[in-house]
Amino acid sequence: MSVLDLSKRRKPAFKLPPGACDAHCHVFGPGAVFPYAPNRRYTPEDAPKEMLAALHAHLGLSRAVIVQASCHGTDNAAMIDAIAAAPDRLRGVAIIDDTFSDEALEALHAGGVRGARFNFVKHLGGAPDMDVFNRCIPRIKALGWHVVLHLDAPDIAELSPMIRALPVTFVIDHQGRVDAKLGPDQPAFAALLELAKLDGCWIKVSGAERISPPPFNLAVPIASRIMAAIPDKVLWGTDFPHPNLKVEVDEADLVDLVPRFAETEAAQRRLLVDNPARLYGF
Repeated sequence: MSVLDLSKRRKPAFKLPPGACDAHCHVFGPGAVFPYAPNRRYTPEDAPKEMLAALHAHLGLSRAVIVQASCHGTDNAAMIDAIAAAPDRLRGVAIIDDTFSDEALEALHAGGVRGARFNFVKHLGGAPDMDVFNRCIPRIKALGWHVVLHLDAPDIAELSPMIRALPVTFVIDHQGRVDAKLGPDQPAFAALLELAKLDGCWIKVSGAERISPPPFNLAVPIASRIMAAIPDKVLWGTDFPHPNLKVEVDEADLVDLVPRFAETEAAQRRLLVDNPARLYGF
């Protein structure tokens, strides 16, 4: 089984508050137990629940939201198995389609799932079948779940009318994947901040390693603007184990960015403890 080598990862300088939540992380496999989807766009290295738990203990995180990744498709078994190890501290976001029965969705809910994720990102296959998406949304609403939207930044403006019409709370992944090198005055970020004005909009200030080159500092002004716009509807996560990323990441570097965009203890507690507790029912 894959083992996380913590000797290669430093301890963060920033001490996370009690109850801090990693609101965006993944488990992969192990593939011998939880096979990857036949039509997957990538095959990750195994990153099982034990590896994630070891990282969280190392960083000082006590809660987590495990987000189903596209490489496992609609088979959410690895995520559900991981949540079962600590159901009081873990929640999940599933990938579903319109083939799921009511019983299957209720089983996911009983297993700790509180949202469903849809990928619109081109390198992961692009937009979902919108007929399927539209059939899933009322069922998500009936469960009291939210929808997680993984978007490419250039598509935010075009997708905004659809997003505005959603009858459920929605969470936008990874700061809308805006290119931090373009700064906070770019059109894609303006479109994201327009969505932030909606009552149902939450945004993850995760993914600094996806929008900024190392040492990821360029993500700070983007995250700061989002924090200022919707302080009670922001979430943060490590995105471990960083699928499809070409740079090495020490999660301590991501943790140590947090006090640069959540500058006060009150802001840090909202971002890391109170907001995820409210959305996920911790």
